Amino acid sequence: EPEPVTTLVKAFAPATVANLGPGFDFLGCAVDGLGDIVSVKVDPQVHPGEICISDISKLSKNPLWNCAGIAAIEVMKMLSIRSVGLSLSLEKGLPLGSGLGSSAASAAAAAVAVNELFGKKLSVEELVLASLKSEEKVSGYHADNVAPSIMGGFVLIGSYSPLELMPLKFPAEKELYFVLVTPEFEAPTKKMRAALPTEIGMPHHVWNCSQAGALVASVLQGDVVGLGKALSSDKIVEPRRAPLIPGMEAVKRAAIQAGAFGCTISGAGPTAVAVIDDEQTGHLIAKHMIDAFLHVGNLKASANVKQLDRLGARRI
Repeated sequence: EPEPVTTLVKAFAPATVANLGPGFDFLGCAVDGLGDIVSVKVDPQVHPGEICISDISKLSKNPLWNCAGIAAIEVMKMLSIRSVGLSLSLEKGLPLGSGLGSSAASAAAAAVAVNELFGKKLSVEELVLASLKSEEKVSGYHADNVAPSIMGGFVLIGSYSPLELMPLKFPAEKELYFVLVTPEFEAPTKKMRAALPTEIGMPHHVWNCSQAGALVASVLQGDVVGLGKALSSDKIVEPRRAPLIPGMEAVKRAAIQAGAFGCTISGAGPTAVAVIDDEQTGHLIAKHMIDAFLHVGNLKASANVKQLDRLGARRI
């Protein structure tokens, strides 16, 4: 059992865009400047080997039903921590149910914070597995949010059994901006997953596989135009989910007409994500997307234009 190397650790984990169109449940990336912060400290008032949530807003304080709590407990189990108790506080920087990996960011920040507290003994894969325990309870066993939140950049999930994580390096010298437009609308992950087809035809399977391959190639080559084209091309998941988000189809059209290279639903939604290689154009695209949500979907929306987060979850 490792000893704590300090008494308090604060960690930040970034927001994520999962699926990226045709990469349902196996592709995702981290977004800079948005995310959750978790603080973990050794607390003599907490029973050894246990964790208590001291400060949180709008969410359960029961660590067994809280994303950060579940991931923290899992890391403690992996490290066999029995001699000290911990208290945890969570600062939510992400709205719940936004399609930006809100639950994953909480879990990733908690896992990294506890691991740092005890001297960084766990590998990236183990931290992802600990965070996956949390995702499993909340929205299903998929790592396309937690893996990029922990690792940063673009991540491909090569396999779930055993877990195989493949970082995809987007060239550092290339410009990439995500236009994230979030309407005031709830799209619970469970409901959005229930809308998906249980079977798909061979033509759609072949099409989506080819587009996911094109997306990966575009990321590795730093081809933002190709990335946008592939991102927009999902024929399996997006067609089922878009009609459940008022105005989404019009928002996608508005983004592309305003100059975006591509647009799709971020994760399970309701956030729409467009890609571009210029920040100023990104803000213009955001304005058109907000207008479409308002005039077609009758929804107010807010926007962020952000770059790729290349670092992932880290101590702050």
